[in-house]
Amino acid sequence: MTMNTDTYLRISGMATDDAIRFRNLAPDANGQKPAEMISDGKSNPCRHCLGLIAKGDAMLLLAYRPFDELQPYAETGPIFLHRDTCERYESDVMPAWFDHFDPAIIRGYSEAHYIRYDTGKAVAGKDLTRSCQNILEDASVAYVHIRSKFNCFQCRVDRA
Repeated sequence: MTMNTDTYLRISGMATDDAIRFRNLAPDANGQKPAEMISDGKSNPCRHCLGLIAKGDAMLLLAYRPFDELQPYAETGPIFLHRDTCERYESDVMPAWFDHFDPAIIRGYSEAHYIRYDTGKAVAGKDLTRSCQNILEDASVAYVHIRSKFNCFQCRVDRA
């Protein structure tokens, strides 16, 4: 069930509709209003544009569940989001700062959004592209999530 070894990727930040909803202070995955904060400039990545939030910029901190429906593997974790509008990241190239992401946790999911335990691993940021390609070579894997070493959702990776 493998695919072409030159699997092309599409890396995506959180959906713009979700970002708008949270910027309007809609309840997060825990039913709480997002916390409004000022970035200290230290590792505050926005999950919409996948850029680092600069020191002094307004941001939101909230609980996020990157799944449309509740199910056993619909994990929830803390994320940051630019308070002001930013453009959603959608590219075939990992954000440059991901190279310094050490380690990142990656794992594949089935079409039913269940974790494929055989795909999970911690990898160096510089190895994310190839590692995601390797996981997505298996046609039974629908997509991959990249998470921080603290298990915070970063982005979704699909076949292009």
